[in-house]
Order: sequence, then structure tokens, then C-alpha cells
Amino acid sequence: MSNVIIAGAGASGLCAAIVCARNGCKVTIIEKTDVVGKKLSITGNGRCNLTNLDMKPEDFNDAAAGRMKGFLERFDAESAIRFFRSLGVIVQSEDGYIYPVSNQASTVVNALYNECLRLGVEFMMHQQLKEVIVNGDSSFIIRTDKDRFDCDKFIMAIGSLSGPKITASTGDGYYICKKLGMSIKDCYPALVGMKADSEFLPADGGVRAKARVDFLIGREVIISEYGEVQFTKDSISGFPVMQASGKVSKYLADGTPISCEIDFFPEYDDESFEALKSEMCKLRDNRTLEEFLSGIGNSNINDMIIRRMKFSKSMHMKNIAENMARNILDAYRHYRIELIGPTSYQQAQVTTGGVSLGEVDDNLMARKAPGMYIIGELLDVDGRCGGYNLQWAWTSAYIAAMSASES
Repeated sequence: MSNVIIAGAGASGLCAAIVCARNGCKVTIIEKTDVVGKKLSITGNGRCNLTNLDMKPEDFNDAAAGRMKGFLERFDAESAIRFFRSLGVIVQSEDGYIYPVSNQASTVVNALYNECLRLGVEFMMHQQLKEVIVNGDSSFIIRTDKDRFDCDKFIMAIGSLSGPKITASTGDGYYICKKLGMSIKDCYPALVGMKADSEFLPADGGVRAKARVDFLIGREVIISEYGEVQFTKDSISGFPVMQASGKVSKYLADGTPISCEIDFFPEYDDESFEALKSEMCKLRDNRTLEEFLSGIGNSNINDMIIRRMKFSKSMHMKNIAENMARNILDAYRHYRIELIGPTSYQQAQVTTGGVSLGEVDDNLMARKAPGMYIIGELLDVDGRCGGYNLQWAWTSAYIAAMSASES
């Protein structure tokens, strides 16, 4: 019977523990906090978006996409659904986004934890991983801030830097892996909002609008996303921004200026929007600019555009030339905002960067420490919002655990 120690009682750690224990291993989980599945319990706005039926390698960061096909062929979304059914968790699809029927993340956390207990997995809480020592016989000594553990196989699932107040994540895993000679890719917040110049944002913040958002280097569009955009006084967020944030953060960190251009009328093509402008310009009468725009968009967005165009909202439309009125309306399709950087790891759902995938084999075993496996967010793997990152948690846990328990 192999003795397996898993560091981290999050999504990937709990899943790995179940797979190892089902294969007959003696499993111990060490966890630095006093709660299991803490980050998992708040995913999907508390509903837990377990996976996504539209799962493709290109939905992950560039560094991971090349190997993701092979990983997903071994444990894909349907595999995850079957795994959770084996725990008694029934799921439902919402346009391919998979949630537990209960619509409660606690259902998933409890199912994972209770299965671990049924299988005899031992939990050692309040144990912060400090050091991994590789013995000559490829066994391991695991040192925490309180104890020492010996094991045949070791699985590191301690997460990264995102959501530190929730997960108590401090990036310890990077230091430990680096000490073992592994290469660490630069880390940045991902699935996070972006800071921007407050001059070009709604003064009152708290504004939401459906829009197409293009991210540009100069005039070249590098990423394009659609969805609900959220504005605060000093940042822009929402689905389109979060999806692009990992790549954008890297560009900005490298000193490459990035801007985003927002189209508040994405459902209009150029011809229909030109027709709309012509129709609106017939209303250039005694009404004020504020009144003229009142039916166009959210009042805070209208104010934002008027301020950008350097007009007074009390101006009468009859005093604004038609070409200038058209320019004002065009701003709703081409509203440019210069981005400063990601908000913070505290708001980030995941981290981009981490232990290089080149440091692990196809079973996610460390090449420089055979018998040690690295899974979950600690590796340089991050995906889109919508169940992709949890799928990586399940996929990486299954692959590593199967190898650890079979060898």
C-alpha cells in the first residue's frame, strides 16, 4: 500500500485524495487553514461551475494549450461529470456550463470531503508546508511548520497567489519548487478587473452594460470578447475584461501599452448603426444633449461620453453640428480606455504563470523529483472563466493520482 501525502485541501487536492484512496493508497492531506475547499465554496458566485461542455485546448493559456489536448483526452468534462455522479452529485447544463442541480457550491465541497472521510483519508489541519526533501530511494520527507511526515509519493496542490484572504495562499509552492531546481514562470493576476484612468470612467461607478470589448496594441486588436462590462470609479471589469486579463496583465508588465475599445452597440453592424445615427440626428432641436442621449444608454455612461467629448450636457442639440452629433454617437462604438494594470491578486480568481509545464511529465510528475506531482493552479495553466479552471483541477488531480497510486 503506497503512502501518499497531499498538500492542499482545495479542489484538486480533495479530488486527488479520492482517486488515490479508491486505488488502495493510504492518504494524508495536510492543509494550512482550518477549512477544506474554501475557494471552491465560492466559485461560480457560490453555485460552483464544475466544468464546461465546450472544453478546448485553446481555451487555456498559450503555454498550456499545446499539452492540454493530451490531458483532456485522459479526463475531460464528461469524465468530471461521471466522477461527481459517483459522489452522488447530480449536475445540470446551462448552455454547456455545468453546475450541481442544488446550485450550491457547498454540495460539491461536502461531497468531496465526505467521500474522503468514507475512504479513510486523514486530514492534518493547520499544517503549513515548508519543505520537501527527496530521499535517495525516491521517498519523501515533508516538513510543515509543526510536524514531519514521511511518504512514498507526494502531491502538491497548494494553489498559487489568487484570493489570498480567502485561501491564505502566499505562493509558498513556488519557493518550494524553485528550491528543488524547478523553473517558475512569472506570475500575474488573471480573471480579474483592470485598473484604468478614472478620467475616462463613470464618476459614480457601479455601472453595468452589455458590450463588445476589443483589446489593442496600438491599432491592432489582440483579443476580442463580448459580455457584461462593469465599471467602477477606477477600474473596468466583467466577463470580457476578466477573460482577457491574464494576457493583458503580461503585456502591461512587459511595458507594452494596452488599451481597450468598447462597443456599447455590438448588435448593430456598420450599416445599421449609420442608419441609427441618421435617424437620431433628425432630433437636433431644442432638446439638450442630456435629453438627446437619454434613450441611448445608461445615464452614467452618457455622462462619461459627454465628458470625454468635452461637451456640456445642457447644450441644445440645434447648436451642435450634425457631424459633431455623429461623432458623439460614434463614441458609443469606439470608446477607448487606456489600461494601467490588474486590480490585485485579492480580486483575482486565478493566477497566470507558475511552475513551468516543462518541469513535469505527462503524468504531472516532477522530472527533477520523481514521485512528486504538481497539480492545479500551481502549474502554469489557466483557462477562461466558465468552469475551465475547475476542469483543470479535476483533470490534473486525476492524472497525477492515477500515476501516484499505480506506480
